[in-house]
Amino acid sequence: QVQLVESGGGVVQAGGSLRVSCAASGRTFYAMGWFRQAPGKAREFVATIASSGNARYADSVKGRFTISRDNVKNTMYLQMNSLNFEDTAVYYCEARAAFTSMSALVAGKYDYWGQGTQVTVSS
Repeated sequence: QVQLVESGGGVVQAGGSLRVSCAASGRTFYAMGWFRQAPGKAREFVATIASSGNARYADSVKGRFTISRDNVKNTMYLQMNSLNFEDTAVYYCEARAAFTSMSALVAGKYDYWGQGTQVTVSS
C-alpha cells in the first residue's frame, strides 16, 4: 500500500524559513512534487523533481525554495526560505510512478497524494 506522509508544517514569521518533508512508502517513484492551495484559491504548482534530480519550480518560488529527494530513504523535501504571506497554504505532496514529461508534472499528472500540511506565514 502506497503512503505519502508529510511533516514539518507550522507557523513562521515573514522572512523566515521552514522545511517540509514527504516520506513515501510502498514503492519508489519516477517523480515527486509539491502543490499548494490557499483559502479561496486554486491548487497551484510549487516544485517537482524526477528521480534523476532534474527539478522545476514555479516562478513565484524560484530562488527561495529548494526541492530535493533522498532516493534511499524514499523521502522528498522542500526547503522554504524568505517566506512571505503569499506562501501561506496547505502544501500537498504528490508522487508519480511512471515516466512522463516535465510539462505533465507541472500540470499535476501524479498517481498519489499526501494528506497536506498547513504552512502559515505571519506578519
